[in-house]
Amino acid sequence: MADADLDVVIRQLARQQQKSLMAAAKKRRDRHNTLAAKAKDKPARDRCRQLARDTMEHATAAIRRLQISADNAADSYARSMRQAVAAADAAAAATKEAAKKKTVKKKPAEG
Repeated sequence: MADADLDVVIRQLARQQQKSLMAAAKKRRDRHNTLAAKAKDKPARDRCRQLARDTMEHATAAIRRLQISADNAADSYARSMRQAVAAADAAAAATKEAAKKKTVKKKPAEG
């Protein structure tokens, strides 16, 4: 992974976090659905089912925000690296051109 670009690593880490977040949300949703099944009265059952739905809704919103944030960070990093490479190439070309001008000597005057 040492040779990998960091923007790829950022995206991979975000995917791992999304998977763990979704797994935790599904676990919580299943717990609320189990409580709804065990509920004695209709208001308690409805409340547990609503909590299960809200849990998934909030989790998907958090995952979406996490994905957007990771994409923005990865894109920003990749863009800055492209700009840094372009700047380094331009500096190297300028240095090479300056060195070339120094080595060119004037022809002696004939006369």
